[in-house]
Amino acid sequence: MEKKRGIDSFVLKLIAVISMTVDHIGAVVFPEVLLLRIIGRLAFPIYCFLLVEGYAHTKNVKKYILRMAAFALISEIPFDLAFYGTPVYMGHQNVFFTLAAGLAAICAIDRNSTAVSRSENHGKGGSASGLIYGAVVSVCFLFVYLFRTDYSFAGVLLIILFYMFRKNMLMLSVSSAIVNILLFQGRIQAYAIFSMLPIALYNGEKGRSMKYAFYLFYPAHLAVLAVVRIYGNF
Repeated sequence: MEKKRGIDSFVLKLIAVISMTVDHIGAVVFPEVLLLRIIGRLAFPIYCFLLVEGYAHTKNVKKYILRMAAFALISEIPFDLAFYGTPVYMGHQNVFFTLAAGLAAICAIDRNSTAVSRSENHGKGGSASGLIYGAVVSVCFLFVYLFRTDYSFAGVLLIILFYMFRKNMLMLSVSSAIVNILLFQGRIQAYAIFSMLPIALYNGEKGRSMKYAFYLFYPAHLAVLAVVRIYGNF
């Protein structure tokens, strides 16, 4: 079979991982170097896009959500040590919590759409299921806000918008611009709109499969940064 032009999800993951690592090195070791933080703005929208793609192709969404939640818990102590120098800091939680909440939210939206379609076909109202799934989405937003997860409610909103417009690159770009420029605090987040360039090159193919390697990299690189912070007196 002829290989499609563009970049696959494996390459997108590499771009996101490299961008994230540069960002975290800048935050922990070189906070005065703004360029490192700017480069790091590419990572989160790409992760959101890949999360939506993962949801569209997963065979078991429950395991997908549980996997995200598990790595959120695994990563929290290294995250707190790397960024705050303490094993427990309740003022800011790692991005896996946001991704897990966003995944749960789009799952609820998807199932509500399915329930509404079925109720229309059978001539029955779907208001009860709509209330239930709407409550799930609300809880997802409330969770990231109360627990102060990375990117918070704006992160979950971006995931939902990416899900709603996953087949429309123009609307994906507009959604990314609106959320990253208007809703995130800090002007530096506006540079995240450039993440749409590699996303636009996505060819829909999976590429090499190193799923758990990418998951494990997150707590692993945070652990390394935690050691650098503690022993390097940063």
